[in-house]
Amino acid sequence: MDTVDNSPAPAAKKGPSGKQRLLDSFATLYKINQFILRFFKEAFLPPYEFKEVIRQCYETGVRSFTLITFTGFITGLIFTKQSRPSLASFGAQSWLPSLVSIAIMRALAPLITALIAAGKVGSSIGAELGSMRVTEQIDAMEVSGTKPFKYLVCTRVIATTLTIPILATYTAFIALLGGYLNVAVNEGTSYTTFWEQVFEPLTFVDFIGSLAKAIVFGFTIGIVGCYQGYYSTKGTEGVGKAANGAVVTAMFLVFVEEILIVQIAGWFR
Repeated sequence: MDTVDNSPAPAAKKGPSGKQRLLDSFATLYKINQFILRFFKEAFLPPYEFKEVIRQCYETGVRSFTLITFTGFITGLIFTKQSRPSLASFGAQSWLPSLVSIAIMRALAPLITALIAAGKVGSSIGAELGSMRVTEQIDAMEVSGTKPFKYLVCTRVIATTLTIPILATYTAFIALLGGYLNVAVNEGTSYTTFWEQVFEPLTFVDFIGSLAKAIVFGFTIGIVGCYQGYYSTKGTEGVGKAANGAVVTAMFLVFVEEILIVQIAGWFR
């Protein structure tokens, strides 16, 4: 005869309470703050890892060159094509170069460059440092007396902060070149006239604002990717989460910073 098990069912595991989640959030913010402060503390103190910085600049900039070129050119071409009907309805096609230059210099060039870098460079940094953490390579560097934070984190953050502005400037030029191709084919505008109209509405604040955006975006991408990878856990699963977290978090912060910098630039303008 079968016996019936009348023992009480095991209690379901309860998730963390709202208070605990709030405390965990504050602890994470404190950890991020300490990570950033540690970067500024160690980045400007000797010894300096110039060779590693140059190597990381190559990895960040040169290896993204083809993708940036293609994306920037297509952006300028498509934006110009989509803007023409709106201006044509008012008979203002002659304003097209000015419109394209303002949009690209003020917003599109640094933003598109940052989003591409967040997806390509940020994920690469997160995955690379995450794999080094789970395979205990970082722990081995600490035991051997080297400074893994300076060698792994500082060099990558400095590289992204330096190269993203350069890539953004290049993206702006390539996007304007794509815009010129579209305008020249449809409007017959000469090369000289196009570039005169491009730079006419731009001011010093536009160039400084675009450069400031690119610098902030580069620092954000580097620091987020390094943080996610440096504190990765749970084996290979953690490596995937570090790469994914680096991309998602960096993109979110880039949009937030875009809004803030636009407001600040608007006050100066």
